[in-house]
Amino acid sequence: MAKTKELSKDTRNKIVDLHQVGKTESAIGKQLGLKKSTVGAIIRKWKTYKTTDNLPRSGAPRKISPRGVKMITRTVSKNPRTTRGDLVNDLQRAGTKVTKPTISNTLRRQGLKSCSARRVPLLKPVHVQARLKFAREHLDDPDEDWENVIWSDETKIELFGKNSTRRVWRTKNAELHPKNTIPTVKHGGGNIMLWGCFSAKGPGRLIRVKERMNGAMYREILSENLLPSARALKMKRGWVFQHDNDPKHTARATKEWLRKKHFKVLEWPSQSPDLNPIDNLWRESVLPSDSPKTSLL
Repeated sequence: MAKTKELSKDTRNKIVDLHQVGKTESAIGKQLGLKKSTVGAIIRKWKTYKTTDNLPRSGAPRKISPRGVKMITRTVSKNPRTTRGDLVNDLQRAGTKVTKPTISNTLRRQGLKSCSARRVPLLKPVHVQARLKFAREHLDDPDEDWENVIWSDETKIELFGKNSTRRVWRTKNAELHPKNTIPTVKHGGGNIMLWGCFSAKGPGRLIRVKERMNGAMYREILSENLLPSARALKMKRGWVFQHDNDPKHTARATKEWLRKKHFKVLEWPSQSPDLNPIDNLWRESVLPSDSPKTSLL
């Protein structure tokens, strides 16, 4: 039998209000578009318990005792990488036999859900201090300052990922349907390198790098594309350029070139790709990629 939709609290209260002014169950049902039996059940519940709220429902006792719940919650809080199998074994040694789904359901009720661990840059203490210094220095910067920044970065796009993993909903024996598969090619599918930039006003130029990039090529890309992007975006006077601490970006020749062009450069802490909002723009692109970034193509 299909599960019926539960009435809202407002509807249940309305049934009681109409009953109190003398309406019959049939009349209430017609007015609210409900079955007479449904209306009668709500009225009887109100007469018995003086409430229309849901009452506690009986059910099978929990497999894991409150003490066991505290134990496994404490375990995963100390070590989030603990597996369900580890917790099953811990409880079994304590005299409680449960399954992995029971572990999942119990932890979910405690507000804990199994998720893929996020990949983040490996930070040394010096990187942590530099990032903290950067955050404190810019904590109170007005929005107008950030709107005057051109953000830039390079990214590599894998045309066919080697380690692509995606979940699909499918029926039994439909695993080879084209909609349920991910195409692969031998020895990888090749890749392309891109340089791009953007500001709060929109995307700037997107350039494909056809050869291995070095400092001279990077300066050539900036020479041909950075200022035209700033003009197209109608950046205000004194706009700021951002790039990370890649050796090509921090080379003496590059710094000198930027100085001669009178470009203001945003001081950037090392190991901080996750601070650059262009990473979000790569992910919002049309062309999907198995790498953390995607392109603007």
